[in-house]
Amino acid sequence: MKSKYFLFVMLAAAASSCRKYVDIKTQGSLVPKETSNYRYLLNYTYAYEQGPKLDDIASDDVQLVDGSNQVKALSGSDYYGWFPKAYLWNPVVYPIGNYQTDDAWNGMYNTILYCNTVIEEVPASTGGTAADKAELIAEAKVHRADAYLMLMNTYAKPYNTSTAGTDLGVPLVLVETTQQSLVRPSSQSVYTQIIADLNQALPNLLPQQSFNTIPSKASAYGELARCYLYMNDYANANKYADSALLTRSTLNDYSASSAFPLRKSDPEILLSKVASSGVGYQPTIMRLSDDLLNLLGTKDQRYVLFTKDAATFAASYTDAGGRFFSRDRINSEARNIGPNVPEMMLIKAEYYARTNDVGNALLWVNKLRQKRFKPADYTAATASTSADALKVVIDERHREFFCRMLRWWDMRRLKSEPAFQKTYTRVLGGVTYTLDPNSNRYVFQIPPYQVQLNPEMQQNP
Repeated sequence: MKSKYFLFVMLAAAASSCRKYVDIKTQGSLVPKETSNYRYLLNYTYAYEQGPKLDDIASDDVQLVDGSNQVKALSGSDYYGWFPKAYLWNPVVYPIGNYQTDDAWNGMYNTILYCNTVIEEVPASTGGTAADKAELIAEAKVHRADAYLMLMNTYAKPYNTSTAGTDLGVPLVLVETTQQSLVRPSSQSVYTQIIADLNQALPNLLPQQSFNTIPSKASAYGELARCYLYMNDYANANKYADSALLTRSTLNDYSASSAFPLRKSDPEILLSKVASSGVGYQPTIMRLSDDLLNLLGTKDQRYVLFTKDAATFAASYTDAGGRFFSRDRINSEARNIGPNVPEMMLIKAEYYARTNDVGNALLWVNKLRQKRFKPADYTAATASTSADALKVVIDERHREFFCRMLRWWDMRRLKSEPAFQKTYTRVLGGVTYTLDPNSNRYVFQIPPYQVQLNPEMQQNP
């Protein structure tokens, strides 16, 4: 069946605007269909940065207090309805109605559309060298791969080698058209496409770029390492983490500074990505869970620098006590959720823990930890067995990536391992909600509005 409506109405509008951008007769320095126009299109970085915002809310990083003023603010407006629904792992987070548009789904598929425009149209463009064109296409393929990886880890089941051939992926849109099948391919098909895009991109990317919003070799290596980690292929994850670190390995020293570079120039970031719109408003500030705060401890600079008490944000929220995530407010910038240097280090640490090399696992964990404490407060992590080392690594991932998407992804991929299985509970409105390891709620539903427009697109259970 061919869909009459693409994934959402915005895509058709975006396709039109992209085509107009390169097709209309222009005056001055811009010439229709010139290769340089596509550089301007790729430099419109906002169109490529959007990622999930539900993942952090569903994770055990966040803990609302029933009856608190924040909960009243969230529950009293349809505009914020997605927050408590995601927090409670509701089957439907975006029911059809006012303010119930999934910005993340829309944003990631808009990114894919922009990328498809570049990939399809650049070869026939004029005025650019073969190398120029190859570089533009490579950058678009990295962005497209990233968007699909984020979509898969939000709206599809965690990767499982034995079932990936039959598990549903997300609609795989690879050409610039409003008429194509939206039947969901297998999970394996989507991951195969992600890996193919990244490998095809690598030879034509610059080693590094002036800004982290533009893909480089370091970006592609980082995306491959992340992709293979969430496919449970730890050897390949380690291989590409190595390649990424050979290209960029700078760590910010939290022990020495409370000032941080802008996201676009932060040396830790391999490719800048952010949570989609709606996370910057006062009611959606993330109150951190007791479990996370206990794991961090008060001497960890990640606690000192990235958490604040409620009064910092809203005096009325002090009724709930606790600490709130403040990283979004530093430099007035959204937090990065793209691949980064600490992530590569901890991917290597996990590989070593899973291959019974306790010494090297701890080596990589402690390389990171030394930059996360003041010297007087630093204590090296220790472990005597590979199982202990793996727990050390996973705990360090939790500390490093809280409220940055990856904790939810880790909860999903680890829920089948007995050492990390847990049933989570939350209370809101006097009702207790649970998330057990076998729950379907580890997968967000595709927004019902999109399914209504495209009935061939099978909904998640």
